[in-house]
Amino acid sequence: MAEQGGTQAAPKTESHDPDFPEAFLQFMRSGWREDPLEVATLPEAPNFEKRRAALSEAFPGETLIIPSGNEKVRANDTDYPFRPGSDFFYLTGDRDPDSVLVLRPSGSGHDAVLFTRQRNSKDTDAFFRSRNGELWIGRTHTLAEKSTELGLSTAPLGALGEVLAGSAPGRTRVLRGLDANVDRAILAYEPDREKPRDRELAWVLSELKLVKDEWEIAQLQAAIDATVRGFEDVARVLPADRGVKERLLEGVFGLRARHDGNDVGYSSIVGAGAHATILHWVRNSGETRPGELLLMDMGVEGDNFYTADVTRTVPVSGSFTPLQRQVYDIVHASQQAGMAAIRPGVQFRDVHRTCMRVLAEGLHDLGLLPVSVDEAMSEESTVYRRWTLHGFGHMLGIDVHDCANARNKNYRDGALAEGYVLTVEPGLYFQPEDELVPAELRGVGVRIEDDVLVTADGCRNLSAGLPRSSADVEAWLASQREAGPRLPA
Repeated sequence: MAEQGGTQAAPKTESHDPDFPEAFLQFMRSGWREDPLEVATLPEAPNFEKRRAALSEAFPGETLIIPSGNEKVRANDTDYPFRPGSDFFYLTGDRDPDSVLVLRPSGSGHDAVLFTRQRNSKDTDAFFRSRNGELWIGRTHTLAEKSTELGLSTAPLGALGEVLAGSAPGRTRVLRGLDANVDRAILAYEPDREKPRDRELAWVLSELKLVKDEWEIAQLQAAIDATVRGFEDVARVLPADRGVKERLLEGVFGLRARHDGNDVGYSSIVGAGAHATILHWVRNSGETRPGELLLMDMGVEGDNFYTADVTRTVPVSGSFTPLQRQVYDIVHASQQAGMAAIRPGVQFRDVHRTCMRVLAEGLHDLGLLPVSVDEAMSEESTVYRRWTLHGFGHMLGIDVHDCANARNKNYRDGALAEGYVLTVEPGLYFQPEDELVPAELRGVGVRIEDDVLVTADGCRNLSAGLPRSSADVEAWLASQREAGPRLPA
């Protein structure tokens, strides 16, 4: 785990970088002013501290290691934009790659230390020679500055190896899969360690995230509100009488996401016509057509990485055909039933069954089910799933599929609780090559997805700023088109 230069980040260079003459190097080493970076403790820092305390309480006397992750190569010498691991950010608020949070036993709790790279400052040639030097990427934090901002003790990353080597065997847990260097280092010191110990750390972190606090709900609401504006932006440039490329609509929403948030929370799905029947259609290489439906599954990720996840299906021409409306109204009724069922204490799977039964009844009304609704809903059959494909929803938060490592007994086999945020997103999908459905249904896909907060006596639709009923969608689309295109303000 040692870094080049002791505590200094290793220079990041390329094979084609020039071999500078000494005169140039000497010239570049002088004449630079050192400006201080004004930092203040983040107002949300106490939230991160409370989360670390809750994690500490779950594992008394053990060393806990949570990395932020590393930059990933996209192609050759180009990296993907870095986003820290969600659990790491949840506990620290830090955004930098290669950092590692270590909670070490101390007294009745833990001492938290963030091990992170030293800045490539003007004191070294890395300042101008390294691709992660400050001449290339801008001013970065000193350890002291980062400590002030996060309200968290910091130490140079180069000292991490010694800390890991000194951890008590059998009393260390690491969040795996984020930093291969950390994983290898832990195995070097504890070659016979038991993996279930690490899985339990991932479980607990996911389950701590199930209940959202007020700050998290505000972050989600801001991301969802930006998403509503993004859908409005798209509706305003969607012609009723001619086709446009799916990627135009993806780009319009992406502009809103980058302007009002950090980015999109996941790859936007813009499915025109039969593409709407492909659950993870992210190529977005098609084109809208008047008379067809357009399914858009998109979400803005806010500045603190909490993301929305919203889907709307609209008629490109402005009005649903009778058959399109019938399918849409079945999906809407399913979503309504699911939302009405949500309250603390209700089983997650019961909400699923509620939504699926309404879809199965609608499929029966369409004449598609080969058996009765009751038989189709039985565990021995579930033939309705040919056209529903997925569950009713999932947890939402700092990840679009939040709390993914939670144990089934506390998530999909568990009960809902106040403060949970989840999606409700039933859908019907009739594949273009499905010969068990009438020709006029083939290539029709409808999904409606909203983000809801479980409250003391039910739920609140956080994405209610977008219409859901077929009539309201038509009226909304008309009003957005009348308002005309706009740039984010």
